[in-house]
Amino acid sequence: MGSSQSNDKLHCNRYLNGKGPPSLVQQANQDVNGMYRAGQGSQPEGQMTWVILHRDLPGFPNDNTVQINYIFPDGIQTKKHPNPGQPYEGLRLCAYLPDSREGRKVRKLLDKAFNQQLLFTVATNQDGKDIITTTSIPLKTQPDGGSKVDGFPDSDYLKNVRQILKDKGVE
Repeated sequence: MGSSQSNDKLHCNRYLNGKGPPSLVQQANQDVNGMYRAGQGSQPEGQMTWVILHRDLPGFPNDNTVQINYIFPDGIQTKKHPNPGQPYEGLRLCAYLPDSREGRKVRKLLDKAFNQQLLFTVATNQDGKDIITTTSIPLKTQPDGGSKVDGFPDSDYLKNVRQILKDKGVE
């Protein structure tokens, strides 16, 4: 301490023509592999909660069910939406997962995707109303009825949604 000098190099981007170390913001957003995370999505402000239901899903007879609740109030679109300054209609949506090891992993990944604003967006529906809708990340919104109605059984869903989330940088 005192007047002794450190052998650590100090970098100043001003004198290195911007070729110094990454900024603190870049460092905070840096993934383990050194790639920078994609920017936030266009999801409006909302809430995600989940509860365990003591019933099984078709195809998962030995597991309880995780019910994920998504709640978005009505709001005003921002610059990341199709019609900034215009209102959009809120949304209440439930999604379902088996309470298995793999299902819990997917729930955690969906939580990350929600926090990165990647699960929902504002879009204009066929009636010309601006509404909140899901993005390209599929959610099982019915506990049964099969994959044709976004329900279970769907033996490939957990594997497929994990791959889609991975492709979007959510791991």
